[in-house]
Amino acid sequence: MTSAIGTATTLAPGMGGVDGGATVVPVSEAPEPGFEHGLPRRLAAFAFVLVAEFFYGWAWNTVDVLRPFIRDSLGLSLTQAGSAYSAQGAGALIGAITFGQLADRLGRRNMLVAIMVGYGVMLIAGAAVDSYVQLLAQRFVLGLFLGGSFPVIVGIYVALFAPRVRGRLASAVNLTFSSAIVALGLALGHLGDRDWRVLLWLGGIPPVALAALAWVIVPASGASARVSRFPIGELFAPSVRRRTLLLATLTGLNFFAYQAFSGWLTIYLKEVRQLPPGIVGNLVAAQFAGNMIGGFVWGWACDRLGRRFGAFGFALTAATVAIYIASPSIVPLLLAVGFLYGFGVSCSIVWGPWLAELYPPHLKSTAASIFNWGRLISFFSPLATGALASAVGLQAAMLASCVIFVVAALIWRSLPETLARG
Repeated sequence: MTSAIGTATTLAPGMGGVDGGATVVPVSEAPEPGFEHGLPRRLAAFAFVLVAEFFYGWAWNTVDVLRPFIRDSLGLSLTQAGSAYSAQGAGALIGAITFGQLADRLGRRNMLVAIMVGYGVMLIAGAAVDSYVQLLAQRFVLGLFLGGSFPVIVGIYVALFAPRVRGRLASAVNLTFSSAIVALGLALGHLGDRDWRVLLWLGGIPPVALAALAWVIVPASGASARVSRFPIGELFAPSVRRRTLLLATLTGLNFFAYQAFSGWLTIYLKEVRQLPPGIVGNLVAAQFAGNMIGGFVWGWACDRLGRRFGAFGFALTAATVAIYIASPSIVPLLLAVGFLYGFGVSCSIVWGPWLAELYPPHLKSTAASIFNWGRLISFFSPLATGALASAVGLQAAMLASCVIFVVAALIWRSLPETLARG
């Protein structure tokens, strides 16, 4: 952590600095004013953030992991069961915008407490759902709180640590989220004949019980006098409007392309490749392992080589998609290529710090919420790729993600850098 107190080489606004064709915007190498706490206090705060992230990951993924049980208990069709994710995603989009702004106006620590209590209570409420309409309502409200988690957490750790370590901190957050999925899956496997609703209680009670500790462990942040009534409006000021629109497009293309390939992968492997369930599970696990390992590599690389370096991850992802579709059904080969796909697509973990660094300090959480704006575009991915698959085949539809990842990489490279190489 000693690198956190070094000095970065940056260029001030308007000085015309260029790095690969994109202006380098300044970012302070020290924690923002008011956050000059000792390293133990800041590490304790980050550890608490990871706890919050774990239960956020648990709550978010119940919509997928528990889908068969929810479907059976309510007698839902496949479409109805899948729409629970859409309801949660819609809530997350609104929650990201709302809580991101509230965090910058009223304090990120305060919003972290509200969000933890909110998603904990709403996850537990899922145990009482007994109709399709109630399921949609519960998942939408749960999504509101879950959507606010990312911008608030990013705003907290970006304010506490210097730029040269933020990519690696983002990697730790990504690993924690992935660990929650693993823990949820293991808990489901050991549940036996018990009611699956126990998993909702197990994921909901801890964040409610622990939320108040944030006021003790996490330093106060946000609540800047410079923040306007609607901070999101500042993201569309003439000087940064183009940047904001490109970032929103970038995040949307990421979600869209990911859904175009990963969303159809298990069906593709089962119905097109006609592989047995055990092999399909191993191939999915290989991508998951690549994502976890890749997160740390990209976090370190983007701390050393700049945030825009991560765009090469999307180029790698596009290549691996094409190779995956074109490769014969040789399991070791598919495992290796799938691992590289997961490795490449994890490059976006650096977006949290990068988004916060691209705008003034008082807009950290509002800016980080741009990550979830892309979900609006991703809502159309299953419909568009499904229609394309019906017309030209599933393989061609999945290959469309190659083009989208390449376009996303080019947009990423065109946007400003916040760290000079070093």
